[in-house]
Amino acid sequence: MSAEKTTGLVIRQADFSESSRVVTFFTRDFGKISTVAKGAKRLKGPFESALDLLAESRLVFLRKSSGGLDILTECQLMARFRPPERNLNSLYGGYYVAELLAGLTEEYDPHPVLYDEAVITLRRLTEEADFRWPVLRFEVVTLREIGQMPDFRACLYCGRAVVDYTNYVFWVSQGGLLCPNCRKPEYAAHPIHGMTLHLFEQLAAETAPPNPTEPIPAKYLQELRQLLTASICQPFDKRPKMLSYLPF
Repeated sequence: MSAEKTTGLVIRQADFSESSRVVTFFTRDFGKISTVAKGAKRLKGPFESALDLLAESRLVFLRKSSGGLDILTECQLMARFRPPERNLNSLYGGYYVAELLAGLTEEYDPHPVLYDEAVITLRRLTEEADFRWPVLRFEVVTLREIGQMPDFRACLYCGRAVVDYTNYVFWVSQGGLLCPNCRKPEYAAHPIHGMTLHLFEQLAAETAPPNPTEPIPAKYLQELRQLLTASICQPFDKRPKMLSYLPF
C-alpha cells in the first residue's frame, strides 16, 4: 500500500464498526474514494470535525492495491460547511452537491474542475441568501464534466443548425433540441423558450456570472429547473432525493 496526499470534500458517511466509519471523499487529485476511518466514532477520535459532512480537509490515505477500502491515516480540517442560520435551502443545497458527487462520479476518476466548482458552490451557499443560481451552475458544470451536457447547437433529428430558439422542444432522452419540422408526439419532448436556453448558456460559460444578469421570470426559472432535472436524472437513473427539498 502506498500513502497518498490530497484535499477532499466529505460526501458520505456510514458506520463500519463500533469505533470506525466508512467515509467517502470527493478529492481533487483522485476523484471519489472510499476510506475506513478507524476510531472516527470515538468521542475524542483522531479526526474530530474533519469528517463532518461537506467539510473540506487535507487527507492522507493508504491506497489498497486491489479492491477493498482505502485506509484514512490523517485528516486535517480546512473549512466547514456552515450555511446561514435557519436557511434550510442553503443547507439542502449543500446536501444536493454531495448527492450529485456521490451518484454521478466514479471511483478514482479525478475531475479537478468539478472539485473546484463544488468548493466554490459550497462557499457561495454559506454567503448568499439565494441558493438557486449557485445550485444551477453546479448542475451544469457537473453535466459537462461527466460528459452528459445537453447539446443545443443543432436539431438532433435533422442536424439543421439552430438559428433561433423559436418553437424548439427539448428531447429528454437524447439531451438536445428538436426543430419545429422534426418534433413528433411520440418523442418525449418538452417545449422550451429561447430565454431559458440563453440562461443555460450563461450558466455554462467558462466564467459564469456570480448571479443572473437580470431578474429571472418564474416561468423561465421553472423551465430551466425542468430541463436540468431531466438532464440530471438520465445519468443518475433516478430523481435525486434532495431535489424534493429545494423550492424552485
